[in-house]
Amino acid sequence: MPSDGLASNFFQNISPPRRIRVLGAGRFGRLAAERLRRRFPEALLSITDRDSARVDEITRRLGIPGEVGECIQSISSIELPDDLWLIPAVPVHVGFEWAINELNRVGEVRRLPVPGEVDSKLPNPIRVPSGTVYASFATFICPDYCSEPEEICTHTGKERPGNLYEVFGGVLASGFDVAVLRSWQLAPSVGGYPGRSFHELLAGIGSKPGRYLVATSCRCHGVMDALEWRTKKE
Repeated sequence: MPSDGLASNFFQNISPPRRIRVLGAGRFGRLAAERLRRRFPEALLSITDRDSARVDEITRRLGIPGEVGECIQSISSIELPDDLWLIPAVPVHVGFEWAINELNRVGEVRRLPVPGEVDSKLPNPIRVPSGTVYASFATFICPDYCSEPEEICTHTGKERPGNLYEVFGGVLASGFDVAVLRSWQLAPSVGGYPGRSFHELLAGIGSKPGRYLVATSCRCHGVMDALEWRTKKE
């Protein structure tokens, strides 16, 4: 059983991953792959990136399989297993883009800016021109060794004010429902989610057409986008 500082109750609720795919082979993808290889040596670990040179370098050094291609298309082109863990290491809101891709199979999707009323309901919000909103409990650069303890911030030593994924889930905005994809810590500063969580996210959004705020968040940091979808016209 791994024991490098993660919250002690993590694996009481989720089994250690047997299959992991890192999305992105840049600096953060490389670090994630290295840490996950050390932490879960028996897991089937792979990496995907559109840069073949990056993929080749990591696969040779770590002895893991790699795939060259766009990350969102790579997970949309397969039947995403419930137990395959995805580690996002690309500057893309993976859960949101995947949901749009899947919803486009059965409906018509329109991207929307997150409504302005949301900003005041999130800690330290940063809004970018696309309408995406980032939020964080931290007002500092988090330490690279952070293991996301359940209650205490590793940097300040103080009690965390809550779980950000719960804050996102409680956001109220007129005309919008909310769907949250929780990111779980698998290694220090390396978070991800199993395919099962993607399917649950899609089931919630796909249950009825309308407007949705879609967030991905760990305990401390997160991102939110918005969309509207409707069934295809006959």
